[in-house]
Amino acid sequence: MTQILEAALAELAKLPPEEQDRVGRWLLEELRDEERWDGQFRGSQDALSKLGAEALADRAAGRTTPLNPDRL
Repeated sequence: MTQILEAALAELAKLPPEEQDRVGRWLLEELRDEERWDGQFRGSQDALSKLGAEALADRAAGRTTPLNPDRL
């Protein structure tokens, strides 16, 4: 465990049990969300590569227009 995480946990240990549980639930949910995002990105690499190749081909063929942020 890193020193920063140890320091954070030491500070959390000073909180009332309800606050410790609240922070613990939040942290666990954040970690689960991060794992879900990682899984979704790992599973979409082929589709993203295909879309990227299509976009590059469209640009090379002149079928794109420059993005104008003022028109968004």
